[in-house]
Amino acid sequence: MLNNNKITNKKIVSVVCIFLLLLTIFRLLWMFYYQTPGQPTVKNGVLDLRNWQFEENDTFSLDGDWLFYPNTFLSHGTSSVNHQSITVPESWENLLPERTAFGFGTYQLRILLPKKEKELYSFYFKEVATSSEVYVNGELIHKAGQPGESKQSYTGYLQPFITTFQSDNQELTILIHAANFDLSHAGGITKSIRFGTESAIHKEVMSTMILQTIVASILLLHVVYALFLLFINRFKQKEVIYFACLLFFAALSILVDDDKILFNLFSVNVEWSVKLASISFIFLIFFMLRFNQYYFSSKHRIYHILYILYGILLITCIFAPLKYFPYVFLFQIFINIGSYVVMVIHTYRMIRKGLAGALFIFLALISNFSNLAWGIAINLNIVDIPYYPFDFLIAIILFILLLINNALQLKKENTQQARKLEQMDVTRNEFLANTSHELRNPLHGIINITQSILDDEEEKLSPKHKSNLKLLVDVARRMSFTLNDLLDVAQLREDKFILNKKNIHLSAITSGVLDMLRFMTEGKDIKFDLQIEEDFPLVPADENRLIQILFNLIHNAIKYTESGDITIKAEHNRKTVTISIEDTGIGMDEKTKRSIFEPYEQKNAGMTALGGIGLGLHITRKLVELHGGEIQVQSTLGKGSTFYFTLPLLDKTVNNVDEKKEPEHLDSSIKINQEAENLLPAISQPEAYNHKPRILLVDDDPVNLQIIQGVLDKTYHISVALSGEEALNLIKNSQWDLIISDVMMPNMSGYELTQIIREQYSLSELPVLLLTARYQLEDIYNGFRSGANDYVVKPVDSLELKFRVRSLINLKLSIHEQLRMEAAWLQAQIRPHFLFNTLNTIVSLSDLDSERMIGLLEKFGNYLQRSFHVTNSETVIPLNNELDLVRSYLYIEKERFGERLTIEWDLDIININIPPLSIQPLVENAVQHGVLKQIEGGTVVIRIKKASNGVDVIITDNGVGMDQQKINKILNNTLTAFQGIGIINTNKRLKKIYGKGLTIESQPGIGTTVHFTIPDTITSKAATKKDYSDRF
Repeated sequence: MLNNNKITNKKIVSVVCIFLLLLTIFRLLWMFYYQTPGQPTVKNGVLDLRNWQFEENDTFSLDGDWLFYPNTFLSHGTSSVNHQSITVPESWENLLPERTAFGFGTYQLRILLPKKEKELYSFYFKEVATSSEVYVNGELIHKAGQPGESKQSYTGYLQPFITTFQSDNQELTILIHAANFDLSHAGGITKSIRFGTESAIHKEVMSTMILQTIVASILLLHVVYALFLLFINRFKQKEVIYFACLLFFAALSILVDDDKILFNLFSVNVEWSVKLASISFIFLIFFMLRFNQYYFSSKHRIYHILYILYGILLITCIFAPLKYFPYVFLFQIFINIGSYVVMVIHTYRMIRKGLAGALFIFLALISNFSNLAWGIAINLNIVDIPYYPFDFLIAIILFILLLINNALQLKKENTQQARKLEQMDVTRNEFLANTSHELRNPLHGIINITQSILDDEEEKLSPKHKSNLKLLVDVARRMSFTLNDLLDVAQLREDKFILNKKNIHLSAITSGVLDMLRFMTEGKDIKFDLQIEEDFPLVPADENRLIQILFNLIHNAIKYTESGDITIKAEHNRKTVTISIEDTGIGMDEKTKRSIFEPYEQKNAGMTALGGIGLGLHITRKLVELHGGEIQVQSTLGKGSTFYFTLPLLDKTVNNVDEKKEPEHLDSSIKINQEAENLLPAISQPEAYNHKPRILLVDDDPVNLQIIQGVLDKTYHISVALSGEEALNLIKNSQWDLIISDVMMPNMSGYELTQIIREQYSLSELPVLLLTARYQLEDIYNGFRSGANDYVVKPVDSLELKFRVRSLINLKLSIHEQLRMEAAWLQAQIRPHFLFNTLNTIVSLSDLDSERMIGLLEKFGNYLQRSFHVTNSETVIPLNNELDLVRSYLYIEKERFGERLTIEWDLDIININIPPLSIQPLVENAVQHGVLKQIEGGTVVIRIKKASNGVDVIITDNGVGMDQQKINKILNNTLTAFQGIGIINTNKRLKKIYGKGLTIESQPGIGTTVHFTIPDTITSKAATKKDYSDRF
């Protein structure tokens, strides 16, 4: 989320400098705290502590110049002149004769102690690569692995260890036999050795290990907490997933690095102790990258490049032998630094844009980078610092503060949004109530005027006009009913409802309601089953409100039922009547059942897409409760629903007379704008077409279909479908110029229908116009994203509809004509150098072979005649005409290139029509860009064979071939200039006519095969009907 508090460059630099300064100060204070001031160092293989005043917690680093005996296991009491001075800690490869880290040798150190009684002393070896034996005054006190003079006699061990011994001597001679045949990048004593009293060493080591364990435990606890949050939110928060993974591998990296605490619990060999440490850091930085990218919603390709590099690094780390790990480490350091640079730059830009929380991530990255830099310095033995957790902890704390800040910000926004929504809810209700009041009078005026025209016997109206006027009355009445719902909601909220109860004949009332709604079953296989006896006891209720209750429930059942029965039953006991409406529709899930009676709640719009504003069932519940009853629902998804409601039953009832009600119909999606058409007679005249364009109307509402059909049927041939499935069947079996579809339909919405159509047809091949009553921007966006050409909000003006339909059909027809003409134009663009070369060949043959010259002239003349023939603008031509052009072209090329070009024919005798210029461009491409690109030339094979599903046309060459990237460019129309235009045009026209284009298979250096199929439905007549995929 962006805010207006953008931070300037100066402020960012100041914050970073102060932050780095604080990190460095804390690190130096930690280092000074653990350093013993004035501590003596090892010189010439001797550490002199005779004048040192031992304190209780004093420990010493045995860094300095030791004596080293390469390729020798020296025993106590023996001497050897073959010794050298070696710096500890440091790898020994420069001192071994082979100049490699593989080898063995002996380290020697003499420690001079002050006079003292027997004392327990300890050494802490952090790393001796990769096996060792420790001797003190000739006594073996510890063995780590098995040092050996060869790989066969050697066993590796790379874990830290403490060894303790007792001595009262003032001089200690330390011999360390070390051998390494595992690590190629380091051998010998590569980490500092700590020496001191037993209590001091154990205290120092245990404090460090406990600190590492605490930090790792804190991180793992946060992992568990993050997983708990993810479980509650059903794993929807990806940033929390990445953060949990980041914390987990951060904890793992602590446990497998430094003191390698995890390996005290699980024994692993040298190879996997190194690899696990590297793998943990790989995943740590990887998930840090993922968190950074997801949080900032970045799609920059540098992230994907880094992910690929980390994948390569991970595979290399797992499978590469240890001898290659120096290169793996360098590669890992390079990628890690690159990742930090990318994240820092990206985060810096987000800070400059004012993104809330970006500063937390920026400082966390700085802290992590500081930790990485110090870690590299420690591993290179530039500095020696005990385990320092704070850089890493600070980074994790900053990440946690970021998430907390986001949560608080989200809570604040949710609170503000809730208040805003509450106010909007009040405003909406007031608006709906006021609008309903304002619309009722003009709507009733429309009904009254129309009805008076219908009732006037002096008016001589045609049957069609009478039918249209009756339909207008039905639509207006249904709209009035919707407005009544809005007014009812307002009255219910204000408790202004007053019931006028009287004894009602339930069977008669229900029968009347069924008559009102019977028109809605048109186009559906639905049967009403009324199971209420005529002698059913009278029910005390408000007649109008009871009709409204039954109307809403039965109307709801019809909307969500495509076929089956709708059963209305009633039962009673001494106190209550129970009325049930049972359907065999789509049913609903548990979540929907819990909210079905709430205002503005509906079933899943993607499943049902039947419109409405979600007030009917809410009003029904309120009306039932006002009568003193209850309403419930039982439903099974996919099987149907049953609504039950109860009403109190009085002992004494009086008979009541039924009243017949007029059927009320759905609101129309079209406004017949006769006034506008009268004012604009010229532009409202229908378009003149050679043949009536064919339009398919798709809507589950028969009323809307009838109205739209009445508006358009003078100019267009109209067909209708009541569902998306029915529309797909019609599209499969016929050719259409325009699809007009409602968005909100049961089972298959207009969006889904459009998406399926777009799998087969482009925007220009079959335009789609969507009609909907929803006007939110996201709905319009979804319409265009699904592939619609145009999107009209209902109620749409009839004149507007006519012009939109005309524009889409004209666009479709013009593009179709352009595509046909393009093929002829392409052939007309015969390359000048082709003409020039052909004429040169003719001239050359005039001196050499006049007979061949005459033959070439004939073929060249036929080629030009066929290339410019008027039939090239037709949709299809006879196959023989196309083959005649191909033969002429190949004859010319054969005369020009001789033995470099070989032609093979494999033709079945087939009488079919094919698109003009569909084979010749493919053959020319095989010749020019295939075989003739090779010095030795090659062979082009033309096959036309009868197949099970039609006729296969196959052009094969053994030329230079091409890669998949170029194939994709050809098939996706992305080549530039004139490169491959002939093939692209052929592919487009084949898709247009047959529903499927070219298939290209090619390998560089081997050759290319281009294939297309003429379906069986295409005969020798002109093919205009398309072949649809199985999905249609």
